[in-house]
Amino acid sequence: MALTGRAALLAALGSLPVGIWEPGWTGILAVNAPLAVACACDFALAAPVRRLGLTRSGDTSVRLGDTADVTLTVTNPSRRPLRAHLRDAWPPSTWLPGTETAASRHRVTVPPGERRRVTTRLRPTRRGDRQADRVTIRSYGPLGLFTRQGTHKVPWTVRVLPPFTSRKHLPAKLARLRELDGRTSVLTRGEGTEFDSLREYVPGDDTRSIDWRATARQSTVAVRTWRPERDRHILLVLDTGRTSAGRVGDAPRLDASLDAALLLAALASRAGDRVDLLAYDRRIRALVQGRTAGDVLPSLVNAMATLEPELVETDARGLTATALRTAPRRSLIVLLTTLDAAPIEEGLLPVLPQLTQRHTVLLASVADPHIARMAKARGNTDAVYDAAAAAQAQTERHRTAEQLRRHGVTVVDATPEDLAPALADAYLALKMAGRL
Repeated sequence: MALTGRAALLAALGSLPVGIWEPGWTGILAVNAPLAVACACDFALAAPVRRLGLTRSGDTSVRLGDTADVTLTVTNPSRRPLRAHLRDAWPPSTWLPGTETAASRHRVTVPPGERRRVTTRLRPTRRGDRQADRVTIRSYGPLGLFTRQGTHKVPWTVRVLPPFTSRKHLPAKLARLRELDGRTSVLTRGEGTEFDSLREYVPGDDTRSIDWRATARQSTVAVRTWRPERDRHILLVLDTGRTSAGRVGDAPRLDASLDAALLLAALASRAGDRVDLLAYDRRIRALVQGRTAGDVLPSLVNAMATLEPELVETDARGLTATALRTAPRRSLIVLLTTLDAAPIEEGLLPVLPQLTQRHTVLLASVADPHIARMAKARGNTDAVYDAAAAAQAQTERHRTAEQLRRHGVTVVDATPEDLAPALADAYLALKMAGRL
């Protein structure tokens, strides 16, 4: 029970001392007798809080940057009308800065024996699971002099999924895929191609593509066409070690890697290839295997939602061994990790032959655009020193990439905005070259 501001003001204007008791405290307030009676009546007529029934419904997932609506149903089983202020508490990362007070507080009036719904609109600022906290209700009497207050635990979880901002590139990449896969079938068979169809010979076609058996059964010369082989296996390997925690712009490197992996998964599943996911640092953080083409993208998004960078050094040997167990047959291993010299030279390079002798390996890394801007800076002594440091960092990065290429690894090094389309282009280039 609590004295409201209105009652306190009236008490300050009163003249007769009356005792007011609360559990654990006894005191004297200067109030008048009529006010004391009014307060007692107001308290008695306020609907009890602890007997209220509360249930939740609404969204259970939302993409980062979008809004989610969670509805709270308040049931009043008492014989008194409920006039209340309600606070629906969630973690701070559930709201945009400065919007929590307006979004989480509601006024609600529930007649006796009825129910009402209030909706809390969430706009999370981080990926992961967001758990509802307590619901605090302050019930007022008809005069607004006294209140009853209590809290309820009403569990609810909203999973905040990766935003997948690179999906805007998907139509253009699918158009290139259609040109590659069937719309413009090649005449010459190569590694990674399969038979597509027969068509009539036209001048200029490679005579090696003529199908003599089909030609013997019809009156025209028939040639075979080929298309990139389907049902290839792609394993996306996300390095979630300490290097993935480095921030590039406003987000960790891991977020850019997730976005690039999602675009590649969407493209590859449309191409008829099978896509799996492995997230690893010193142990498996996420593993998605054996999903159908229609289910692979939702499964990847759901698995990626709770991934966070771990502040540990990635175990390259453990990562390689786990990748080989996950992909026992020839596959395209897409490793999303750093191009920093120390982790590559001391960790990955010694175990890289185990991957390249069995699989095609593609390494994608997030480059910091600030380094490129520093390298172009001039004008004063500090800028020149910054440019020299940036140029040295770029040279070391290029040298590391060249070492990987000498081991047969395809390297994609791009800024967060360009990484996803660049990785998709590298996949299409490998497919066109018949290297999958």
